[in-house]
Amino acid sequence: MTKMLRLKWMSISVSAVLAGLAGIACSEAADCPRKDALGTSRVLSVDAKTTPRIGLKSFPETLPLADHEVVLTFDDGPHPPTTSKVLAALAQECVRATFFLIGLHASEHPDMVKRIAREGHTIGHHTWSHPFMARIPFEKAKSEIDRGIAADEMALKGVSTTTPSTPFFRFPYFEGTPAQLDLLQSRGIVVFGADLWASDWNEMTPEQELKLVTERLAAAGKGIILFHDPKARTAAIMPAFLRYLRDNGYRVVHVVPAGMSQKSADAH
Repeated sequence: MTKMLRLKWMSISVSAVLAGLAGIACSEAADCPRKDALGTSRVLSVDAKTTPRIGLKSFPETLPLADHEVVLTFDDGPHPPTTSKVLAALAQECVRATFFLIGLHASEHPDMVKRIAREGHTIGHHTWSHPFMARIPFEKAKSEIDRGIAADEMALKGVSTTTPSTPFFRFPYFEGTPAQLDLLQSRGIVVFGADLWASDWNEMTPEQELKLVTERLAAAGKGIILFHDPKARTAAIMPAFLRYLRDNGYRVVHVVPAGMSQKSADAH
């Protein structure tokens, strides 16, 4: 091979690598049928070894997000009437989120669990029955964690296992003891808090919720946002909230476990 050909081949190879890396970050935007959709700007791998606990509402650290980057998370589902509406809004904007499922609900609605995964979202875990974890004995808390994971995995893949395919967990009410946190870290499970929340557990109108969460986001500039997909008011505001993100230059980041390739994330 001549020097000129070698240089040309190297240039093509470098271009291919760069194109591939760009594809990893932007494949979802490219695949989105709506060119004016918000889209998902990039995929962020999260590893329990380096970031075992994240979310400034609960912990000193959070995800390495740039200004105007957000991670959308939803707790307490699945609840088909409202989760379906949330999923439809996300699909309309080609956005991917993370759903922290209650095991009891997952066992009752396995088809909805499969749909959440089929549509490309990340499935995390949120105990079996949503207790105040800091107020119960350690063994009972451990059982809540394991039973919840097993129910989610059974609904998702038909296999009851306490080893989660996605090692992401969020405590109900953000309450956990040091021993419970250490247990999860020893098992390589990332504990998610949040950086800001919609407070959608409080009685308010959809308009009030939209105003509250957008004002909080404008003040924070970025972060992990907490919603609850079983809440009708949250399902109602989701199209308008996603439009707000798009119109104000926010970018959605999709979180996946460390080691998951883009291809796996797309099939997730």
